[in-house]
Amino acid sequence: MEPEPQTNVQPLPFAKRSALLYKLQKNKLTLVGGILLGVIILSAILAPLLTSYNPNVIDAANKFQAPSWSHWFGTDEVGRDIFTRILFGARISLGLGILAILIAALIGLIIGTISGYFGGVIDQAIMRMMDMILAFPTLILAMALASALGPSIQNAMIAIAIIKIPVYVRLARSETLSLRESLFVKSAQTFGIHPFRIIRKHIMPNSVSPVIIQGTLDVGDAILLIATLGFLGLGAQPPAPEWGAMISIGWKYLLDFWWYPTFPCLFLFLSAGALNLIGDGIRDVLDPKSSR
Repeated sequence: MEPEPQTNVQPLPFAKRSALLYKLQKNKLTLVGGILLGVIILSAILAPLLTSYNPNVIDAANKFQAPSWSHWFGTDEVGRDIFTRILFGARISLGLGILAILIAALIGLIIGTISGYFGGVIDQAIMRMMDMILAFPTLILAMALASALGPSIQNAMIAIAIIKIPVYVRLARSETLSLRESLFVKSAQTFGIHPFRIIRKHIMPNSVSPVIIQGTLDVGDAILLIATLGFLGLGAQPPAPEWGAMISIGWKYLLDFWWYPTFPCLFLFLSAGALNLIGDGIRDVLDPKSSR
């Protein structure tokens, strides 16, 4: 059995990893975004320790209580503590947003590398399917898919993953078209290595960098889409403490009880903003073309 040629992908040495961390830390906006997102994630994880209220227990006697020491963000129309619901809602909004992008990126990377490596009819068929998905406005397609699958937070996540896949397919395909002409890939083909092994061992590791960059930038958008679907009644269903669903009900009481929709909106804004700052920083570090 002939030895397999070595790929040019090597684990990052400690010095290089340290240099990447240093560059990220040097970017003040990225550092602010990381700290802010870390606080939100840590608060969501420690939610049972940070509040003594149950996010779904109704307390009609305390409905529409203004922010106070007892209820930091006030209460909603049935007396539930809004601070508690926001903390538990972070688990849903952030968790499903990240998971949707991970699914889209993984599937897109696999399909894109296969499309770019084999080319021909396979490439044309895959790319025309991706073009069909990209032809629809993102939100309209997400609404249509979520409605067709049935209103639920899981189906909302699946809908968002589906509409995001073409972006990663195009990125991975673009990298693969360049990599398949590389010397180490040609060498692997000469040794008679199976095409799918070449894709897995040589193409995918070298195509993952732009996918990671795009993924970090897309997580914030995915969280906003999940909140939007929840706002429209196509995502999380009552009594789930999801930010979009909370805003959907709370905006009706904005003039009289401003705290109800304001705090979920604020946390949604902070989370999406923090993720975008982190994504910009990772892009600047991993993509030499974007260096300022």
